[in-house]
Amino acid sequence: MRLLVSNIKTIAGIVSDGVSRLQGAEMKRLETIDNAWILVENGKISAFGSMEDMPSGGFSVDKEIDARGGTVMPSWCDPHTHIVYAGSREGEFVDKIMGLSYAEIARRGGGILNSADLLHTLCEDELYHQAMRRTREIMRKGTGCVEIKSGYGLNTADELKMLRVIQRIKESVPMRVVSTFLGAHAVGRQYGHDEYVNLIISEMLPEVGRERLADYVDVFCDEGFFTPEDTDRILEAAEKWGLKPKIHVDELAATGGLPVAVKHGALSVDHLENMPESEFAILKDSQTMPTVLPGTSFFLNMPYAPARKMIDAGLGVAVASDYNPGSTPSGDMKFVVSLACIKMRLLPQEAINAATLNAAYAMGLSGDYGSITVGKAANFFITEPIPSVNYIPYAYTSPIINKVFINGKEEV
Repeated sequence: MRLLVSNIKTIAGIVSDGVSRLQGAEMKRLETIDNAWILVENGKISAFGSMEDMPSGGFSVDKEIDARGGTVMPSWCDPHTHIVYAGSREGEFVDKIMGLSYAEIARRGGGILNSADLLHTLCEDELYHQAMRRTREIMRKGTGCVEIKSGYGLNTADELKMLRVIQRIKESVPMRVVSTFLGAHAVGRQYGHDEYVNLIISEMLPEVGRERLADYVDVFCDEGFFTPEDTDRILEAAEKWGLKPKIHVDELAATGGLPVAVKHGALSVDHLENMPESEFAILKDSQTMPTVLPGTSFFLNMPYAPARKMIDAGLGVAVASDYNPGSTPSGDMKFVVSLACIKMRLLPQEAINAATLNAAYAMGLSGDYGSITVGKAANFFITEPIPSVNYIPYAYTSPIINKVFINGKEEV
């Protein structure tokens, strides 16, 4: 199958082959071609260039689409979501309006534990159908690869149920899905803290590993949840099953989880709303991608992660939606990019790179996703005619997507 998209106003997000992530000043570079075309063959980007340089005889293709002056962007990559969940938590939304913090709601037995209670009562099929609605929603909004975590089971059977649902989603949609085991999201109601950590290590991880249900492992290493010592034990056990870490750290407080994550070769450290600048040096020479979640700060009225300072210090940054029922009930990556600009002071080019190439890196996928590069998956969207790429974060609620392509096929 050969597809040609022509009459493109601008192709943005072009990255040279072999570049896996952008750091520091590199993040300001967003390579573009104006008045362009792009050729797709067998689901991969085959070639692209300016209309003036198109071969005089054109191309022999199965289908040609006129972009009518729209812009072509690489699909968003969302490296941190919790979209497999049961029901909703709008009651807690009202609690927050009334002044309760996320931590206070959790201490009262709400938050993650409420989601676990709901999920326990739901059969796998219904959980799958609910999650698929959210998955299709984010695809329509331009997301082309996504990470999905467990973590609302909080016992072995329900954690495995969640991971099996994620496996079904992988098999049901064309976009790339990676799965993360987050049994250490909170302590299940029926367990003591140490008892639950031991259960994760002795029972959950072996079951997850034997069934090959997860690509990565995560721990909510933060105040009131899991300690750096817990995290170290869990990650050491996960290494035996080949599960690389992607870790929640520094959301509610800086408790020392980031050095533990980096020590274990974490692919990403996520949240970072309370990250001290002293931790920048730990990340500087590592392969770990700091991943910030501005939608969480927006929804919970929390501080925003110091993404601007991180980039100025020479670090790369990825952004993610954190789509979940309690602290960020939205998977709209365009809005996340806008928040990164408005609230974190990232330039549009930096925010777009954070939501594409660097976000793909935070899932271990930047070799195949996250940019317009020959040989990568043909995951991109065509916008309506817009004045410039800067318009995307500027018009923060305006729908701009005309067509979505995943693996070179239009999604309708």
